[in-house]
Amino acid sequence: MDWSIQEIAQLTSTTSRTLRHYDAIGLLPPSRIAANGYRCYDEAALVRLQRILLLKELGLPLVRIAEVLDDTEDPITALSEHVTSLGRERERLGRQIAAVTATITRLKAGESLMAEEMFDGFDHRQYEEEVTARWGAEAYRRSDEWWTGLSDQQRRDFKADVADLQRDWIAAAADGEGPESPRCRELARRHIAWLSRTPGTPAADPDGDLRGYVTGLAEMYVSDERFSANFGGSDVARLVRDSLLAHLAATRD
Repeated sequence: MDWSIQEIAQLTSTTSRTLRHYDAIGLLPPSRIAANGYRCYDEAALVRLQRILLLKELGLPLVRIAEVLDDTEDPITALSEHVTSLGRERERLGRQIAAVTATITRLKAGESLMAEEMFDGFDHRQYEEEVTARWGAEAYRRSDEWWTGLSDQQRRDFKADVADLQRDWIAAAADGEGPESPRCRELARRHIAWLSRTPGTPAADPDGDLRGYVTGLAEMYVSDERFSANFGGSDVARLVRDSLLAHLAATRD
């Protein structure tokens, strides 16, 4: 059995134009072309499209999605990994909902908040599949081992450093600082130093491509709304990006 391009577009809430684009770039060619010239897709194509949409939700560019798909020939293995990751995400969201609901209940009752229960489910491992797809399983493994090996106080200190950096970027943007200003140059230096303290990233690897990693990450701060939100919006994210790129250019050997 196969499906027409119109049927696939309807099933996936996408458009025929998108599917034709996937065909044009070699990401999802049709299984056959019917006598009337319409593209048709079989079950194998549907499985590939399902994986494309899963990876697209992670924010991966189409070029990277093609590389990930080509790296795993067995669709059952690949989809099983997706299911495992989605199951962990579902469990994490359940814990997060429970934690936020408990906070609301305590606030309504005028009770003291329980700090140890407020952040259950706010887990960095929600990004496991995305990190693995972007930078490899070894990068995630090293980062996860480092994070789980920290004490509660060390984790709080790390999060406090991140919050301080985000706050200072937001303040610099509010004050109208430019990417070439001494203040933003210092923030960029701090930012890269912070990245370099996180095992598993190319920034922390003496042999890693620090410049390439920071450049790619800087662009993601603007293009990925999740990153932009961390800085309070796209305007601050652009200042972070431009400052990081300016710092890299100024320190080029």
